[in-house]
Amino acid sequence: MMPKTKMVIRSRQHRVPGRIRSFPQGRNNMRIDSHQHFWEYNPAHQVWITDQMEGLRRDYLPSELKPLLAAINFEGTVAVQARQMLEETEWLLQLANEHEYIKGVVGWVDLRSHSLRGQLEKLTKHPKLVGMRHVVHDEPEDDFMLRADFRRGIGQLSEFDLTYDLLLFPKHLPAAAKLAAEFPNQSFVVDHIAKPAIHQGQLSPWQENLRKLADFPNVFCKLSGLVTETGWKAWQAEDFHRYLEIAIAAFGAERVMIGSDWPVCTLSGDYVSTMNIVTNYVQQFPKRVCENILGGNCGRFYGLN
Repeated sequence: MMPKTKMVIRSRQHRVPGRIRSFPQGRNNMRIDSHQHFWEYNPAHQVWITDQMEGLRRDYLPSELKPLLAAINFEGTVAVQARQMLEETEWLLQLANEHEYIKGVVGWVDLRSHSLRGQLEKLTKHPKLVGMRHVVHDEPEDDFMLRADFRRGIGQLSEFDLTYDLLLFPKHLPAAAKLAAEFPNQSFVVDHIAKPAIHQGQLSPWQENLRKLADFPNVFCKLSGLVTETGWKAWQAEDFHRYLEIAIAAFGAERVMIGSDWPVCTLSGDYVSTMNIVTNYVQQFPKRVCENILGGNCGRFYGLN
């Protein structure tokens, strides 16, 4: 395990619940990878890494990611939980203390816990904790997010200025829309455009349900996780253009953000080529729109310093 370090406690930049801040003047051109992971490999914890994912069975730490970001002129990243353990959130926050380029952390906490409020009070003393996530797409119930105990937890996040990442398969999109409707003051973001079946070229009912979810202004979308939803290392950038077009049209260019899903993306492509799928695609837009998709929208959504 990484050596324990004392958390740096600073005042949190306030974000009005359910509303996305304007990015500070002069900072909206900072490029940010909105979605990646770190871990010290432990087979008892990363149980989702199958034999087909052998390359992920090792440590992935900040020292390895930093030069990859520099290679494409990105300045920061948001580290997202990969284990459903409170210790994971604390460890990611320690890494964020040690590495300035980690601008925010999306952690995990048991949203169904009756002691949730106390845990959030403690965790949110760290200014780089920006949101929470649960691995919903691994739950046996398609409507897991609509359980009363889970919704009770979601209802507390905006009080603590925390966003929520929606990790979904297409079949979960209707439940996500119900959740977004019930909590209009909670900021949500869809991870990996909800993982459509790109390998099969399938669009429906993913695109219809994604558009319904996008109707809620409190929901954003990450243009991430694409390369692992098609033939691994057997794709061309054009394979993803229709899916990017649908997602950007649904949410609008002001509510989408680039993300790598590193190191999971390395199963199907290296970091630079994975990020270039989106960075090259958005060059068709005006410069300000392009800058927002490549960093500004992420900064506004998560309230990054």
